[in-house]
Formats: sequence, C-alpha cells, structure tokens
Amino acid sequence: MKRFLLLFAAGLAILASAGLVRQVLADGPYKVLKSAKVGGEGGFDYISADVEGRRLYVPRNGPMGQLMVFNLDTLESAGSIANVSAGGAVVDPKSHHGFSTTKPITMWDSSTLQVIKTIDVDGRPDGIMLDPYNERIWVLSHMVPYATVIDAKEGTVVGTLDLGGGPEQAVSDGKGTVYVNISDMANVAVVDAKTMTVTAHYDVSASKVSGGSGLAFDAKNHVLFAYYRQPMPTVVIVNAQNGKTITTLPTGMGVDTVAFNPATMEAISAEGGGSMTFIKESSPTSFAVEQTLQTMPGAKTMALDTKTGHILSMTAEFGPPPPPPPPSADGAPAGRGGRGGRAPMIPGSFTLLMIGK
Repeated sequence: MKRFLLLFAAGLAILASAGLVRQVLADGPYKVLKSAKVGGEGGFDYISADVEGRRLYVPRNGPMGQLMVFNLDTLESAGSIANVSAGGAVVDPKSHHGFSTTKPITMWDSSTLQVIKTIDVDGRPDGIMLDPYNERIWVLSHMVPYATVIDAKEGTVVGTLDLGGGPEQAVSDGKGTVYVNISDMANVAVVDAKTMTVTAHYDVSASKVSGGSGLAFDAKNHVLFAYYRQPMPTVVIVNAQNGKTITTLPTGMGVDTVAFNPATMEAISAEGGGSMTFIKESSPTSFAVEQTLQTMPGAKTMALDTKTGHILSMTAEFGPPPPPPPPSADGAPAGRGGRGGRAPMIPGSFTLLMIGK
C-alpha cells in the first residue's frame, strides 16, 4: 500500500506539472455515499450490476474463489456461488442466465444462484459483456480467439472472431454494432454483431496514446469515450459514426472500466490510483472534466446502476509487500529482478463503495 501511495503521489506531481491539478482537486456533486467492508477471500477484478434484478455481482478469484452476490440497494449479502474463481460475471435479465469468466465458462441461474452447466472456450477469458441486441454474451480474451460469443438463452457458443488485438472493454449500441477498445493497438474495433465480423478499426494513434482500457458509449449522440493509460492517462472522445477524434481530456491514473450515464450525460471512469473522474457532455462536440472524486486506492473497476444513478466500485487494504529474496550465490538479484512479491491483502478489508449525489 505504501508503495502504491507513493506512486500515486508521484502521479499527482506529474499532473500538477502538466497543469492538470485543478481537475484532480475539483469539487463536485458526487461523493462516496456508503462503504461496506464485506471481507471475503480471493483477488478481484470486475464488478457487475443486474439493474432489473437489483443484484451486484463480485467475482473473487484464487483457491478460495467464489461469486459474491449483494443487494444492489443496500450492499447486504444476497448469497454466493462457491468454487467459481472468475474475473468477471454478467447476467441476461431476459433469460435470467448468468455467466462467469472461468475456464470453462460457468453458466448459472441468477434467480437461484445454482450452476446450470459449463461451456468450453479457448483463449483466456477476461472481460465479459451482454449484448442486448440479440441476447449474446461476449467473452473477451487477450489470447486468440480474442472474442467468443455465446447464446445467453441456450448457453452455446455461436462463434469466435479475431478483433485484431487484445481487447479490453466492449460496448453495444443495442442495434447491431459492438465496439471494442483494443488495448495494444490504439484503436477501437467496430463489429457487426449479427455477422460477427469486424467492419472497421478507428485509429486513435494520432493522439499519441497507448495502453487502452475502458470504453464508454453515448448511444444517443454516437460518441465513444476510449480510455488510455500511457504516456499520460487520457480519454480520446471519438465520433462513433466515422471514427474521427473529437477531443481528448485528462483522467486519473490506472483507469480500468468506465461507463456512460445517459440520464446525466456523463462519462465515468474508475481509477486504480484512488479516484473517479466525471466528464460532462454538454453537446456532441463539447466536453469537460466536471469532477475528480477521491475514492480508495485500487478501486479501478465500476458498475453503473442506471435506475438510481449510483456507481458501485470495490477495493481492499493491503499490507507492505514482502522483501525481495536474497541474491543468488553469484551475487545476482534473485526472483523477478530482485523485487519483492505482491503486497498481501489485509484479511477482512475487502470493501464495496457506493458513489452518488
């Protein structure tokens, strides 16, 4: 944690030197409404909200992996599915079928939390998205095949496709087009959801960004918000109809998942540095950083509850990293460059955050 905070402080210094500290310290309407220390074992990555079913899904990975389920309004426990070690999960509200990014994929009943079956897939399942256009689940992988598409009602693989690079977050326009931020190519893949073919790549390399992560979408005005981590945390705002860059804005460090709230016309990003950035869309060509809210270090993924406008995130507290191993007999550093291992999670510290006005 200490090392993480030092890196965060250094990042703030960089932002200040770039004249961006005003956004970092800006006041605004959002605040942390509630934090719930729910504990539990295992690592964590993505968080998902079933708005219609009023449930929050938190996959935990590792030897004690489980899918934790919470009431979306109160953050109280609503059950769990044991032995499901996954990074992501999503629910189809029509079929009430849930899917977790285990390998094979685990399909479960969102009403009873009972496992229905497993589905064999290739690659390394990571991100996951429901496309309401045709009730299909998109499983994203940083290995070929980059995307596996599953029928949410039947739980069968419809097909796979090559996105041209490692995918991060995907969004659907609900009308037959899926957009995917390609993390290693500085572009957004445009996919025909019916034929499962890539029809275009929107190149944003002219903005001199790399390390793509989150992707948000304003369906009404056809605007994409593509987030990048290097060399400075940046969102590239793109016309979804022609791929032209509209503008760029700064964000916080370590953006992972993001969302667009059509009720407030805001793009929202969760950032591992301990912040959440709100970008206001005043018109399809006018955007500004509205607020940067301090949350907790490590709260890098989020889910939007479109019914209440609340944003859900999660993180934990960590102890100091273990010391590096002793050098080998010839004096060379041992292990991974002589560095210590990952800082251990403090038992019982895993926390859910509810953000709103």
